[in-house]
Amino acid sequence: MSKARFTPYYALMLLASLGFTQSLAVAAENTIEEVVVTADFRARSELETAASVTVMTDTVIKSRAAQHFEELVNAIPNVNYASGSNRARFFQIRGIGERSQFVAPVNPSVGFLVDNVDFSGAATIATMMDVEQVEVLRGPQGTRYGANALAGLINVKTHDPEDQFAASLKLGAADYNTNTVAAMITGPVAETVSARLALERHRSDGYYENDYLQTDRNNAQDELSIRGKLSAEMSSSWKLDLTMSHVDVDNGYDAFTLDNSRTTLSDEPGRDQQESLALAIDSSWQLENFDVKFIASLADSDMEYSYDEDWTFAGIHPYGYMSRDSYVRDRETRSLELRLLSNDSSRLFSDSTQWLFGVYTLKSAESLRREYTFLASEFHSDYDFDTAAAFFQLDSSLSEKLTLETGVRIERRDTTYNDSELLGFSPEETLWGGRVAAKYLLNSNTMAYASIARGYKAGGFNTDGTLDAGLREFGEEFLIEYEIGMKSNLLENTLHLKAALFHDDRHEQQVKSSTGKIRADGSTEFIDFIGNAAEGTNNGVEFEAVWYPSERLGLTASVGVLDATFDSFLNSENQDLSGRDQAHAPGYMAHLAADYNLGAWSVSVSIDAKDDFYFSDSHNVRSDPYELLNMNLSYSAERWSLSFWGRNLSNQDYAVRGFFFGEFGNDPRKDYAPEPYLQFGEPRVIGVSYEVKF
Repeated sequence: MSKARFTPYYALMLLASLGFTQSLAVAAENTIEEVVVTADFRARSELETAASVTVMTDTVIKSRAAQHFEELVNAIPNVNYASGSNRARFFQIRGIGERSQFVAPVNPSVGFLVDNVDFSGAATIATMMDVEQVEVLRGPQGTRYGANALAGLINVKTHDPEDQFAASLKLGAADYNTNTVAAMITGPVAETVSARLALERHRSDGYYENDYLQTDRNNAQDELSIRGKLSAEMSSSWKLDLTMSHVDVDNGYDAFTLDNSRTTLSDEPGRDQQESLALAIDSSWQLENFDVKFIASLADSDMEYSYDEDWTFAGIHPYGYMSRDSYVRDRETRSLELRLLSNDSSRLFSDSTQWLFGVYTLKSAESLRREYTFLASEFHSDYDFDTAAAFFQLDSSLSEKLTLETGVRIERRDTTYNDSELLGFSPEETLWGGRVAAKYLLNSNTMAYASIARGYKAGGFNTDGTLDAGLREFGEEFLIEYEIGMKSNLLENTLHLKAALFHDDRHEQQVKSSTGKIRADGSTEFIDFIGNAAEGTNNGVEFEAVWYPSERLGLTASVGVLDATFDSFLNSENQDLSGRDQAHAPGYMAHLAADYNLGAWSVSVSIDAKDDFYFSDSHNVRSDPYELLNMNLSYSAERWSLSFWGRNLSNQDYAVRGFFFGEFGNDPRKDYAPEPYLQFGEPRVIGVSYEVKF
């Protein structure tokens, strides 16, 4: 891959990275525990899943002291995120995914589920409190999840209730006045009913200071998570799970500066807020001739994203302008899914084929209120869409070693949009996707697979009132992905290896561009819009490995290599970008970790590395490659544990979002000369955590 530039140091990491994820823990007999992927139609072990999957367990989450999913992303091959906010809301898998949202509605390319509730495009609330595992399925999930999973699916699963009483209290403190308090209680509430309740409050000053307002809390974090679960054995053949959650992320947003530092000058700092209430029901019946699974979910999210557009204060320069922009959204989603699954008594074709059939509906209603300095009055819009889908899948054993998986999903989407500028759209689309995969057992410990999948994403429209009519609407994007892979369990279950090679052909690629216009008063207007502007090719490799060479030492490693380019693309500035790398698609990502157990004491050291990448398809500003060093030193007693941890110990400045205003800059002191502007990720943070169990 032309974009991947490895030093000898990273070459050594690559040689060590023949495999798979740090998500697996060592069992008492020093073998690797089985990890079950729950995001697919049928729960199955990770090594039996014919797809490139990474599972991050609670062991990994604790070792990285991760409070939010964004603090795990750098250890997952070919997964990136875009900030431009306090917490990451948008993610990219294999170079595909959105990076921001302003006025126009967004159709996500990466699905994001939390306990069966759809938060695609709204992952600000992805806190890691009481999370059992995070499953990342790379590649289109056209059969499983449809239009919102063109690039893949991220599934967050929290811990289930236990049938024995248990409780815990966790206290944490770190740099930047960071403090965390969490508690959990679980156990039986009746003979066949168990419950679990967990809550957490996390606060931090954030990593920026505001010199003008003399405060270090404009980019602060204040995050409350409450999750409850109820699990009931209603009968010998009926199981019911109920999940409820309330997550309130009330964070500040003040992260861009005129000199690319961590010292801002904003006089009207913004917010990055999301408060979500969610409920999910998962009911399973084991009948005589088939099994039934019914999943219902609902979520109500209030979101605010706002910022000081000029990043300065009144009086910084005679020709300066003052502007603040605020987007307040209320989003409600309702989904129902019914699956009929074959059991041992209802297989087809001489008991060789498992079958599955299902229907799915999703209703989404989103209202927006925009308050903007240069608007004569508030802007309002209503965006609703109804999705109905039917899907089926066959898993056929063609021989003792060969299995063929086939699946198809057909989806109907009806959309309505109206706003205060008298714009209205009502597109209707019929979409389809599917997958064919062959699994072959080379021996009892090694499985190889090959698959062809079609993923899709619905079309949409641009709503900015200053856009030309020809830029208003855009159509469906789809891709065809070819993937081959291999998974092995070796050395008496002490070594797991995984490898995947993929090729994506992207058609009618929806590309986000931006442009700027000078207003009559000399101020600037920034306009984002999406169009079917490109064809693209995304190629890559993913290797992951975990190995326990001794009872005390565990080694995990992963690497993702990506070549994501435009085959043809003319951007908003009339620049021909054919052959250029797509945005937020680093040429490589690498992760290496070592865990050493000294009895009560244990130490974990990891390195995350990432190549440079373009921030946008509308300009040429790139990030710098970087490496982050992390460490965790823990002491565990029978009922309590103490951990000292650090992230980014070398204190590297690395960019997580970047802009370049080609015809003008944002600094009046430089006559608005064009220049790049960067937002930086987390600096060095050192903390301590104490947990006691009852």
